[in-house]
This record gives sequence, structure tokens and C-alpha cells, in this order.
Amino acid sequence: MRTFRELLTFNDWLKKEKDLFTVNVIKGLIMDGVRKANSGHTGGPLSSADFVYILFTEFLKQDPHDPDWIARDRFVLSAGHESMLLYVLLFLSGRLNLDDLKEFRQLHSKTPGHPEVEISGVEATTGPLGQGVGMATGMALAEIILDSLFNKNGFNYLSHFTYVLASDGDLQEPVALGSAALAAHWRLAKLIMLYDSNKAQISGQTNRSESTDIATVFEGFGWHIQTIDGHDHQAIREAIQKAQIIDRPSIIIGQTVMAKGTASMEGDHNTHGSPLPQAEIDASKELLGLPPESFFIPDKVKRHFQRGFLNLGNQVEDWKKSLEIARKDGDFNQLWTQVIEDILPELDFPEFDEGISLATRKAFGATLEKFAEQLPNIIGGSADLEPSNYTGGFAKKYGDFQKDNRFGRNLAFGVREFPMAAILNGMALHSGIIPFGGTFLIFSDYSRPALRLGALQKIRVIHEFTHDSFYVGEDGPTHQPVEQTMSLRAIPDLQVFRPADAKETAICFKLALESKNNPSALLLTRQGVPVFQQSIKKIEKGVRRGGYIIRKCTKPEINLIATGSEVSLALKVAENMKDKQIMVVSLPCWELFDKQSLEYKNEVIPIRGCLTVSLEAGVTLGWEKYVGQNGIKIGLDHFGTCAPGIDLAKEFGFTADQVESRIREFVASLL
Repeated sequence: MRTFRELLTFNDWLKKEKDLFTVNVIKGLIMDGVRKANSGHTGGPLSSADFVYILFTEFLKQDPHDPDWIARDRFVLSAGHESMLLYVLLFLSGRLNLDDLKEFRQLHSKTPGHPEVEISGVEATTGPLGQGVGMATGMALAEIILDSLFNKNGFNYLSHFTYVLASDGDLQEPVALGSAALAAHWRLAKLIMLYDSNKAQISGQTNRSESTDIATVFEGFGWHIQTIDGHDHQAIREAIQKAQIIDRPSIIIGQTVMAKGTASMEGDHNTHGSPLPQAEIDASKELLGLPPESFFIPDKVKRHFQRGFLNLGNQVEDWKKSLEIARKDGDFNQLWTQVIEDILPELDFPEFDEGISLATRKAFGATLEKFAEQLPNIIGGSADLEPSNYTGGFAKKYGDFQKDNRFGRNLAFGVREFPMAAILNGMALHSGIIPFGGTFLIFSDYSRPALRLGALQKIRVIHEFTHDSFYVGEDGPTHQPVEQTMSLRAIPDLQVFRPADAKETAICFKLALESKNNPSALLLTRQGVPVFQQSIKKIEKGVRRGGYIIRKCTKPEINLIATGSEVSLALKVAENMKDKQIMVVSLPCWELFDKQSLEYKNEVIPIRGCLTVSLEAGVTLGWEKYVGQNGIKIGLDHFGTCAPGIDLAKEFGFTADQVESRIREFVASLL
């Protein structure tokens, strides 16, 4: 084995020798970075280093000068705890500098404990295990859809591979397996998983909790399977080459050793989540042919890592020239501008008959179909609830995306809420796609980890959650969301819309499309609610501000603030209480309302001079921010029960007479 003492003759070494030494340098940087931070993961990055070194230097298609080039290959580190490995690769690629590696896990550094998408070269924020597999699946799905859309004269402008590195822990998370099942069903042939099977995790060897034959499981899904020595460079090289030509998603199971290359701790699960002792690092460097100095990185090694960059740069330039020619075609250019550059046209709304009663879930379905006519990159579906979510019309019109229909726009996810949400995140991260997914609001609990990760990454995903209250009725308390609305509002950077009627629903959908840096959740009714008489343009002005006065009065004695289906209830209460001056406010989006000027907020919700009452069919926790300590919070601070929705409204105090009585009793108690 070559050592640092022979570096003067590096140019004369065999390629195999250069590769092995470069991997050893990578391992030295990993050990030093984690040790300097006195925090992090060492064992996994050392076992995965051979895999990703071959991938990055010989296969990964990228623009050396632009990490956001749309046609690049994607690499998702689902095993986000192996972040130091990724940062070393980004350093060698020129995305980070050596000081960044030395600031691993420190405040405001570019090398946080787990990869974050804001960092140049990081494709997805990972760390919660399994979700990276789902996001990579979404990226591979987006690639096929966009490639089909833009393939012109045989030139694949957006053709690329998506690679994902997964660990034992990743594949223990069900979200990964649910996503993998869909990847195979959809025949995502350009999705290649590198599975680092080192059989060790933080608590011990995986055989303490695992006896699954992953190869058999993935073969059952329909993946192409290869099992190799994960430290054999030629085996890795041949496996990736084969995976690239197979017409199915591929998993390369690398049999590896935790902490590979260390002097005395190979296979030791204790290396998973901690720095190595300095004595072990010193002994390991000696074994790897490295000097004892920290952060050793010869320029020759970095140049060897980047040896293919000149050719990659030439390929990118050729691609740009071909695209320039293609964009001379007016139709192609218009499509590229709208889809890839994300320039939305002025959208037309569907028309709704005023005065009728219409469930907001039905209004969503009508709006989806109308917007989809104008936006060819709206792609999505439902978690086996098409009739209930009213995405069935979209599905019928545009067809299911399948292995034999690459132009289908509807995604039949099956009962897989969490994988659905993770896949939608991946589609959004890829860019070019506006993804949506539908299910019941109660099942947002299944989706929540991906909702949170989408908000953390500030990506546009539209989540449709129907059956938004106890009006679900006969399905009983298991299906009646009580705390879900407020729990979604607790997620930072997630926009939660609870529209009051069909027109507000269409407007909220439009705002979700325009919110390019936020995921949005639309909470929609099962039951019909009256369609407002006001014009949609007038309503839009108020909805854009998150809340607005829908029933005015000169000097309000009572201000009724409501969301969703309770806005029409509030209007009935106000109409009945003719002896009182009552103002009614619709507050469809707290997040937007809270961003308004203090003057506007005080106009809509006066801080003194009237009684403030909140009305929402869910837990009341949180409403005090608007009603204050002296207001009334009318809601549901307990679970529901089984009965028709109209009976439950009376049971829980959500009729106009009951709300009026409660307000009058409160007012009387003050006199």
C-alpha cells in the first residue's frame, strides 16, 4: 500500500493506488472532523467511503461550477448521520473549504450535524432515517415526468440518475420500504440505492433486532438486486454500471465493516455515534498510510478526485448549447419558462354557483382540475381516498402515472400517507414539479414527520386534508380530527389554510401555488357549506391577508372569529342576535394574518372595546392569542363520538342557538 511518504511520485502511481490512498485521506478527514467537534458519527462514514468515492469520481454527472444545474444527477444521503462523509466529498468537489470541515457541528457553520439543503451540493435535508429514500424516490419520479415532458427530437434535456445512500437504520424505517414498493411499481429505473450493510447501529449489532433478508424483500418489491463487497472498488464500479442499464430500480447491497480502516475498532458499534479516541485515530492513520497531522489533504489528491471535472464541464456546455437551440421553438420555450423557471401564469378560477351548499373538498377537486389545465406540472394524487378527497376527476382526466404510461399525472399512492408525503418532498426538491397529495386530516399524523421536513426545507408541496372535523360523523372518534388543526399550525413555516367556502378554497389553493418557499396544508370539509355571495376577487383580497372582516358593523360589541365551516355558523349567530352589534371575521390562515401590519390586525381583531369569540371545531388551545384572556373560546377539547354529523353538532354545542346561548350567558355573567 502506498503512503504519504511516497507522494512525490504520486503521478506515477497506478490509478488503483491513487484511489485507495484518496479514500484513506477521506477517512482521515472524517476522523479529524468528528474528533475536533467532539461530536458526530465516525463508524458509518468510514464504512460507506468506498461506495461514494467511486460514485462521485466516476459516475456522478454534475456541473463543477453550478450545483443547481437542472440536469445533474442527484445524490441523497438518507443516512444523514454520515454527514461528515458528504461534507468531505463536497470539499473535494470544491463546494466547501477546509475551514468548513473544521467547523463541523458548530454555530452557523456550513457543516451542521446532519445535511441541510441550504448547503451547496446537498440535495435534501436528512437525518430522520428512511425519509431520504422517500425523497430520492420523488426525485427519480420527477425526472421521468419532466424528461417525458421535455424530450425533444430524441434529446433528453432532463435525463439523469438519482442515487441514494441508505443504512441499516434507514431500511428499518417503514417509510423507506413503502417508498421502495412504489418505486418498483412505477419502474423508476434511474433510481439506484447504495445500501451500506455494516450490520451495526448505535445500540449494538443489528442482529439484536433484525433478521430481515433485505435482498428478498426488495426482490419481492421488484427491484434489481446486487450484493457485493462494499469495499471492493471494482465490484462497486461494475455494480453501478449494471444498475444504470437495468429497467428497474436497483439496490446494491454492500457488505461492509463499521469503522473500516481503523486500527482496533473495526466492527465496533460504539464508533457509530461518537468520535474515535485520539490514540485510535493516530494508530489508524499509521495503518492507512497517513501522517499524524490533522486535516491532511495534499493538492495532488484533490486534483485526482476532480480528474473528471473538465469532461463534465464540456458536457454541460454542450447541453446548454442544445437547450439554447431548443428554446428558439416558441412552444418549448414557453413550457420551459413556466415549468423549469417556475414563472406562473395568471390563473383562472373555476366558477361556483352562489348561495348553494358545497363541501370545500368538492371545491378543491374542481379547482384542481381547473388549475391543472393551466399548469402541466401539477402532479399528485391521493392515499387511496380519491372519491373522498375529490381527486378522482383529476385522475380520470390525466390518467395514472404507471410504468407503461409516463405521461400520467395522477399518482395512486395506496394507503401510504408517510411515503406519499416524503415522495412529494422529493419531487419539490427536484424542482420543475408542483406536487400535491390528499388524505384525511386525521391521517396527517401519519404524514407529520415529512410535513415537518418539508417545512424545514422550505419547499412548495400542497397537502390536501379533507374530513376536517367531527362532521365526519359516523366514522367515529378515530376518524374525527380534534387536535390536528392546531398541531399543524405548530409546525414553523407550514402554511395552514382552513377555507370557509368554495371561493376561499380556490383562493387558498392559488396562494399555496404562489408560496414557493413553504409547504401548505388545506383543511377541507366533508359536509356542504354555503358559497359566499361576494365576488371571488373581493374575497381574494382578504384571504391574501390571512383574515378579513366578512360581516361589518360600525361599533362592534362582539367580534366572532371563525375558520372553515364555522364561518357560516358565525354568520348565522350574528344574524340571529339582532340586538347586538356583531362583526364576523374569517381567519383562513393564521400564518398569513400574523404577518400583516399591526394596524390591519387591530382593525380586524380590535384589542379593546368588544367581546372577542373564537369558533372552530377543534381544540381551543392557541386561540387565546386572538381572543385574549377575557374572550370566549368555543371549540372541542375532547374526542368526538359516533353519530351523524348533524346530531354531533347539537351534541357538541355547534348550532347557532347553542353558540348564541353561550355568548349571552357569558355577557350576562359580566353584568
